[in-house]
Amino acid sequence: MKQFKLHQNDIGKSITEVKDNFRFPSIVDNIEQVIHTGELLEKEIQTVDMRWFQMNILPYIVIKNNKTNGVIITFIDITSRIRDLKEQEKLIMEHELLLDTISHDIKTLLTSLGLTIEMLKKVPEKGMEKFQILLEKIETGLLKIKGIIIDLTDARKTEHHYKAIEELLDIEQILEDVRLTLAAQILESNAIIKWEVAHSEIVFVRRKLRSVLYNLINNSIKYKSAGRVPEILIETYIEGDYFVLSVSDNGRGIA
Repeated sequence: MKQFKLHQNDIGKSITEVKDNFRFPSIVDNIEQVIHTGELLEKEIQTVDMRWFQMNILPYIVIKNNKTNGVIITFIDITSRIRDLKEQEKLIMEHELLLDTISHDIKTLLTSLGLTIEMLKKVPEKGMEKFQILLEKIETGLLKIKGIIIDLTDARKTEHHYKAIEELLDIEQILEDVRLTLAAQILESNAIIKWEVAHSEIVFVRRKLRSVLYNLINNSIKYKSAGRVPEILIETYIEGDYFVLSVSDNGRGIA
């Protein structure tokens, strides 16, 4: 209801007459494509208020004649995931630039040190007055390399880097997000994923929680037992002062 301005008198109208908040002009074409092909369609779309949604258009099949008679459209809010991806892309660009700069600076210093050492080897015994000067050059070069390494360490602590922020999360939303991301692997393996969420809310870092669930579920599918359909069970419950998250499967991994 937030994304479509629906009213009772909209029933029977063309969907093109229904006002929506999506920046997505081809939604009708996509609906017609699903009705025609009978295949699920997934897309990431944006709203006018700059939020992102995973849109799934599923064929609505009439059982009697096995004919597609319409569609079911679902929307999963993935704004946080898109934001995380953009932050990660920014980090990658910053790191690449930093590594290029460090690589250049260290190579220059190492070349200079190498030349100084070669000069030291050629210093005749009578020319030892130059030895101290060359030694100081080596020492200066080593100090500069040390300074670059210290700068690299400090750069990780700057305010420009991504900071993990804890927030109130709904486990079922995260699970649905992971399931959609792994849709191709789930379909190929015929994996059965069930979750029994006795407690759904947790204060945690979204990116980290999603990563944990994604890796465990992905591995359950990836390391399935030969000749056996993967069955994965996700459970959550409260035990004392702890929020317990359990992921189990019937694969060939650890007990």
